[in-house]
Amino acid sequence: MKRPLITMSIVGLLALFAGFAHSAEDEVTMAEIMILLKAQQAEIEQLKQQLANTNQKVEATAGAVETVASTTESYAKVADWADKTHLGGYGELHYNDKENGKTDEVDNHRFVVFVEHEFSDEVRFVSEVELEHSISGEGQNGEVEVEQAYIEWDFAKHHSATFGQFLLPVGIINETHEPDSFYGVERNPVEKNIIPATWWEAGVKLHGEIATGLSYDFAVHSGLETDINGSKAFDIRGGREKVSKASAEDFAYTGRIKYTGVAGLELALAVQYQEDIAQGLGADEANALFWESHFVYQTGDFALRGLYASWDIDGDEAEFFGRDEQDGWYIEPSYRLTPKLGFFARYSEWDVEAGGSADTEIEQIDLGLNYWLVENVVFKMDWADQSNGDGDSFNLGLGWSF
Repeated sequence: MKRPLITMSIVGLLALFAGFAHSAEDEVTMAEIMILLKAQQAEIEQLKQQLANTNQKVEATAGAVETVASTTESYAKVADWADKTHLGGYGELHYNDKENGKTDEVDNHRFVVFVEHEFSDEVRFVSEVELEHSISGEGQNGEVEVEQAYIEWDFAKHHSATFGQFLLPVGIINETHEPDSFYGVERNPVEKNIIPATWWEAGVKLHGEIATGLSYDFAVHSGLETDINGSKAFDIRGGREKVSKASAEDFAYTGRIKYTGVAGLELALAVQYQEDIAQGLGADEANALFWESHFVYQTGDFALRGLYASWDIDGDEAEFFGRDEQDGWYIEPSYRLTPKLGFFARYSEWDVEAGGSADTEIEQIDLGLNYWLVENVVFKMDWADQSNGDGDSFNLGLGWSF
């Protein structure tokens, strides 16, 4: 970049000396030489300034290019993050008109948000946060719960490992319970009281496909901690610790085999064993064996669901309360009258004190309609007739998922 300055200086000097040699008759004075030198110096300074200005413009352009490149890279990272991060959720609003002197209720039962992120094609994060009954805090009816928060790793083709807090692979609705996916305003009482959905624990789970349509799940995880005294003794639903400073004296083990090899059909068998569901609080160990089997079948507009679940709890304390045996079952046919309107009926029986001599079995008949405004928005209406329990109720519901 400096060569033009040197060239101009040489040209100027040559011209100067040429002026000396041009004619012996032309006498050049010192003043004239100084004028020529100053002129050349001025030209050199001007060229230097032009060069400096050019360098500044080049540097500014390079800086702008670097800024654009950095901004483009930032946008690309944000776009890549957004592409790999997924939001979803669901909610339920219920109205329950109850009999037997109980207060009728309107309840914003659930508001749930899903956040998932893919770190790579093989590793992803899954989470589910739920607010129940609209308001949580001291003296309020509701609570905020983290139902799922786990890392899933596809360690081999058709096989994955889950680490963290997850829904247990049991029952029909425990893992899939968005309101637009099932009939009835409330979740069915057998899976609520016997399984008990929604049921999550923390640990490690393996999942995979054994053959086409045949899959397995096996999990080692935190377990229940049931009370051993009073009306809540060996209450399975009340024994869920929800991974909140949960006792870990005894872990639980859950396995499931599921078959979906025939179009429209799901068959499953799940088994769980826990060494002591009292977590050492009782006089003896309350070994607990749980198992459930279910089927789901759909052909055209007709669908049929059925499930049986049972607990067998060892120990004199569980036997004293008649809760050493707890079981229940239900059958649910349904039919889509139109693509938007569906009708269902359900018969349920369950007994949380089946080991006792008293008649504690509860029966319930549910009849109702679902109307899907769009695929993931549903209005619900049903009537429940219950014997030996809380009595009848009329229920309305609104549900959505996305």
